[in-house]
Amino acid sequence: MNLIYFTNTYPNEESWKLKFKEIREKHGVTCPRCGGTEHYWKWDQWQYECKNCKTRTTLRSGTIMHNSKLPFQYWFIAIHLLTSARKSFSAKEVQRQLGHKLYQPVWEMLYKLRSAMGSRDERYQLASQIDLHEGFFSSITAKEEKDKPLKRGWGSQRKTKVFAKSESRVVEGKTTKKGKPRRVGFIQMQVIENLEADTITPILEEKVSKDAVLDTDDFPSYVKLKSVINEYNPKVSPTEMVGEALPWIHLTINNAKKMLLNMYHDVNPAFLQNYLNEFCYKFNRRYYGEALFERLLTVSVSNKNSFRYNRG
Repeated sequence: MNLIYFTNTYPNEESWKLKFKEIREKHGVTCPRCGGTEHYWKWDQWQYECKNCKTRTTLRSGTIMHNSKLPFQYWFIAIHLLTSARKSFSAKEVQRQLGHKLYQPVWEMLYKLRSAMGSRDERYQLASQIDLHEGFFSSITAKEEKDKPLKRGWGSQRKTKVFAKSESRVVEGKTTKKGKPRRVGFIQMQVIENLEADTITPILEEKVSKDAVLDTDDFPSYVKLKSVINEYNPKVSPTEMVGEALPWIHLTINNAKKMLLNMYHDVNPAFLQNYLNEFCYKFNRRYYGEALFERLLTVSVSNKNSFRYNRG
């Protein structure tokens, strides 16, 4: 959605409330007390009243805006910013765009939106041809690790481990615009504590169809994957050839790293998953165009996320 259309369609707080109300009613309103789904709308209070038990429910209650004191305007602008650009925005930049005095409420708003993106993508299971690879993202060293000698390689305190998966399919007689033999579909990225087989295998068992075909490198921790997937094809490739052996997952990991570098030099490991949620959500819906704005609004209505993260 371009900026001119956005400002013309939603010129004031009432227009944002009416749009949120429209989407919420499409999704359905459930009474928190009796579970009833039929309500009266009280215009004077901007609340729903259950026809069964007369319990009142606010427009924000049970949604991502639950307990939020920020105006609807802030939420709509934040959703517009996150869905209108391929790259992302830091909370500091959104705070500057909104002209809000406090950083914390804006940070929490973006945290909730990105968490909702992640919760929506968690519903899906990958299928078809799957590329697996591990990524190492630059991150801030934890306080308890700062006084210790800095390790190199996979064990470095300045790297956070990410388990990445992408599905793709072969299009007979065709290649992509970049000359790749398969077209990428859905991707998933998950921050993990370690790269051991006992950590990776359960994730794969839950998130990937058993009928999928797995392409991986010869990383030792993937040895147990043959027990949960029908076809498993480990490929022995030099480091510099990984991009050719596993074309899509290598590309998406690099693009995710670039997105983060555009916002921060380093990311707190505790929040990395939140940013990856946004990257994967937007990548998986890259053909939605202007419809992505309304899709994220729908996700916001159907996700109650009143959790206040302790930023330490």
